[in-house]
Amino acid sequence: MKLHNQILLALVLGAIFGAIFHVDKNALTISYVDASSAKIAEEIQQWQTVEFVDGKTDETLGTFGTDDQLKILSAFSKLSGEGKKNLIIRATFAAASPREFKNVKNVDKVKSIALVIKPIGTIFIRLLMMVAIPLVFASLVVGVASLGDLRKVGRIGARTIALYLGTTAMAITIGLTLVNAMQPGTRLDIESRERLTVEFQGQVQEKIQTEVAVDVIDMFVRMVATNPIQAMSNGDMLAIIFFALMVGISLTMIPREKSSPVIAFFDGISDMMIKMVELIMKIAPYGVFALIAATVGEFGFGILQTLAWYAAAVVIGLTLHTFGTLALLIRFVSKLNPMTVYKKLRPVMLIAFSSSSSAATLPVNMEVCEKELGVSKEVASFVLPLGATINMDGTSMYQAIAAVFIAQVYGVPLDLSGQLTILLTALLASIGTAPVPGVGLIMLIIVLRSVGIPEEGIALILGIDRILDMCRTVTNVTGDATVATIIQRGENSFNSRKELQAA
Repeated sequence: MKLHNQILLALVLGAIFGAIFHVDKNALTISYVDASSAKIAEEIQQWQTVEFVDGKTDETLGTFGTDDQLKILSAFSKLSGEGKKNLIIRATFAAASPREFKNVKNVDKVKSIALVIKPIGTIFIRLLMMVAIPLVFASLVVGVASLGDLRKVGRIGARTIALYLGTTAMAITIGLTLVNAMQPGTRLDIESRERLTVEFQGQVQEKIQTEVAVDVIDMFVRMVATNPIQAMSNGDMLAIIFFALMVGISLTMIPREKSSPVIAFFDGISDMMIKMVELIMKIAPYGVFALIAATVGEFGFGILQTLAWYAAAVVIGLTLHTFGTLALLIRFVSKLNPMTVYKKLRPVMLIAFSSSSSAATLPVNMEVCEKELGVSKEVASFVLPLGATINMDGTSMYQAIAAVFIAQVYGVPLDLSGQLTILLTALLASIGTAPVPGVGLIMLIIVLRSVGIPEEGIALILGIDRILDMCRTVTNVTGDATVATIIQRGENSFNSRKELQAA
């Protein structure tokens, strides 16, 4: 069985496994210290009521019912250090005696086997992340040094950035058109709105307190790292790309007899990293199975029913952009067969879907673009790392749809100028969005603040964010590969088979 089919099978089986061994919504693990100072983790199930009590004043801090697992977890997370220290939890049951827990240290969901195997998937993602930075640096140094002509470097760079900004603007426009046409925010009833707000309020406050802002000038300043090694250790991709460009350009300006050994060294590093990616991909089915099982097991699909219209707007928008806009660019600008290109990109899409990380998918994307799509190492090593950093078609579309959805729920009017502000802010925010899972939600706060939409509204979409994050990452990496093929077409002919050529 081919690798992409193995990964697809693992994804399906992982979803089924996670659905079967899902987290019990009527069970909690309470960790506490008993009278003998021993740490104990005890599981409670099917409670009738759970009561939070201040141990000093005997004041009731909150009372929760049978189906209030998320509210209990949210209430515990909002307690201060002193509040948790004095907390007493009292639970009553229909068929058992009441229980009281003092010196409570933690309250959490009961982990199912689907969550227990998650470290397998985490190791797979960490292996890909381990390869990404040395691969990007070595490939980019060799690519720039091989181009020789500095004007060619500047031309490729300018065209790449222009294309990335263009495709992102297209994605945001599609998202705004859909969300205004479908009006998903008007279809969310008041009861569901209040329930979602209460359940995720604790997590929302943590994100709102995060200091975020769009500062393009500061981004350019930070791109020049004072310590390149530190930039590599922190995974600062823009700084790494800039340093690699400087190294590659400098190699073209020194005598050939001195630059050749350095270029050969980095070329060897690049080939070694590609081989390492091939080895890591052998465990991809197991990693994908574990990741999907954990995601479905923890979050389930129940939230989709409540936010069906919002989820539909996002997924339809991503589908239209991925298989519509990008397919047209592949067909008429890259002059390749879109269906064949998408078939070649299947492993990339599946890894992106399961990992929700453009950075983790980058090594796989580079390998597929070079070996399967005929993109040269010089183009792939420059365009794809830059895309994983600044090209977030799917994330930008999601931010635009989410902002308008929240505005519709809260009845905040958005005229044309407000929606243009969302487009511009989402476009700028996408440049500074790190290529890791979940960070797009924090960047959404910037978009909400730009047009005066209540930031607390992200509680409405928090429960479904992980699932949609998987979908939008597929669009992100597909956009990167699409631009790479366009740049390659503009530079020279493809080193590809006839099957890729457009009819």
